[in-house]
Amino acid sequence: MSYIGENLLPDEHVVYRAELHWIIFARAILVLVVGLVLVFVPRIGQASLVVLLLGVVMLVPPFVAYRTTELGVTNKRVIVKTGLIRRRTLELLLRQVEAISVDQSLLGRLLGFGSITLTGTGGVREVFHRVRDPLELRRRIHGQVA
Repeated sequence: MSYIGENLLPDEHVVYRAELHWIIFARAILVLVVGLVLVFVPRIGQASLVVLLLGVVMLVPPFVAYRTTELGVTNKRVIVKTGLIRRRTLELLLRQVEAISVDQSLLGRLLGFGSITLTGTGGVREVFHRVRDPLELRRRIHGQVA
């Protein structure tokens, strides 16, 4: 069961789940593509295998982040959990959400990802990068607050 599912309060239910965007894999995929191209270049042989191995190793951290990050909106809270070994959580009551800002680059707008900043009462300010469809996440949070 997920972190969010295990930590629901009585009479609380999940309204929306968000996740990280596939763009977190872009660098590793780019290195893998370069490695595959180098395989077909004569007299490079060993170097292409090193580049391919590097690409595979580079896939591990974003894969772990993708699988272990949970972003959810319930009818009472915003819950975020990141990390496998070193876990970081944010559980912010909806009535304590003061502001939600979304930051998207041109590429983020085209591909549908961005950063979302949650600001809560008491100075809580958390930024989450490369979230898929951050405008929908913001809309769902506002929908529950209203």
